[in-house]
Amino acid sequence: MFVTAMAFSTVPTPLYPIYQAHDGFSTFTVTVVFAVYAVGVLTSLLFAGHVSDWVGRKRIMTSALALELVAAALFLAAPSLPVLIVARLVTGLGVGMLTATATAHLQELHSAHRPGASTRRFEIVSTAANIGGLGLGPLAAGALAQYLGAPLRVPYAVFGVLLLIGVVAIALTPETVRKPAVRPAYRPQRVGDGLGQRGYLGAAAGFASMAVFGLFTSLVPGFVGGTLHHPSRVLAGLIVFSVFGAAAAAQVFTGRLGERTRWTVGLLALTAGMAVLVVAVHIASLLVFVLAGIAAGVGAGVLFKSAVGHVAGTASVARGGEALAGLFFTSYLGLALLPVGLGVASRSMTVTMATTWFTGVVLVLLAAVAVLTRGHGSTTRPRPAPTTAPGTGHERQEAER
Repeated sequence: MFVTAMAFSTVPTPLYPIYQAHDGFSTFTVTVVFAVYAVGVLTSLLFAGHVSDWVGRKRIMTSALALELVAAALFLAAPSLPVLIVARLVTGLGVGMLTATATAHLQELHSAHRPGASTRRFEIVSTAANIGGLGLGPLAAGALAQYLGAPLRVPYAVFGVLLLIGVVAIALTPETVRKPAVRPAYRPQRVGDGLGQRGYLGAAAGFASMAVFGLFTSLVPGFVGGTLHHPSRVLAGLIVFSVFGAAAAAQVFTGRLGERTRWTVGLLALTAGMAVLVVAVHIASLLVFVLAGIAAGVGAGVLFKSAVGHVAGTASVARGGEALAGLFFTSYLGLALLPVGLGVASRSMTVTMATTWFTGVVLVLLAAVAVLTRGHGSTTRPRPAPTTAPGTGHERQEAER
């Protein structure tokens, strides 16, 4: 279900050129549509991403899937710019509710089934589902649009059916949160509270990683179709998939590495990928662009996996959902701010120059993460398996505070 929901969020990526031809809007408008999605994610994370700690994981995940089904219905209703903007906003609201909740739920299911076991399996599954799903969406949408016709309808219809199956799957999944006798007073997400002092390392890494994913998601359709003159929707989807697929594969194959080694691999690979990206846009080479995407995907994937493991391992048991919501909030800030800044900059300079400046900002962020990593030494402490379901009472939350 997690894979399907995340894939649905990136279905429009290879379809934006078709929307542009249909409504005649500019590449900058595509950036605005992308920003609206990010605003939806951030809003949802701020106001609903953490409430599953006392409301229950299943209720929030079902609500998130319902929002994505509404978005699918909007996409199917009319292929116009106003509907596209509203549908992307609703999609973002659903994704914001889902990411932290599904991640926390997977951790709790793993802890209940394998008490005392290493969290490596949880880290691989949760981050690969998140990042891998984001990569599968453009690939599936590109293939469906290219070969089945009705490109602005068929992909959404297919994913609508898959989302309905996801609702059934959640209904059959065990709940891991016991509702407290007295429900805590509602408050919006406090980003810093759930993360704690040691969690800021994970937040910085998540910000940088998602900024890079956002760059390739927003840059690929225009760069490949415009600058490189390759209009194939399958090719655009395949390139985006190669970035996210490399990230998911790297998360799996680096699972046995020590934590400090993983941080180092992620930082070095991401730095190399961004450097090659600058070369690719300057020489307008498809091959070099793909290689840059794969290297950056490997680095961002490993770095994001390390961030999730770090935050999940250092957060208190009763506030796991809140801590992960804080991580995803800061990560999606990176997804929103830097790619949108790239789009704004592209209005006054070439895409090549804007991408070069973007790369410089990311490299500064990576340097900051490297400094934080060195300062924290070994980044996480073992977290004991809970003897009862996490988030089981208001009293324990108060004690943790």
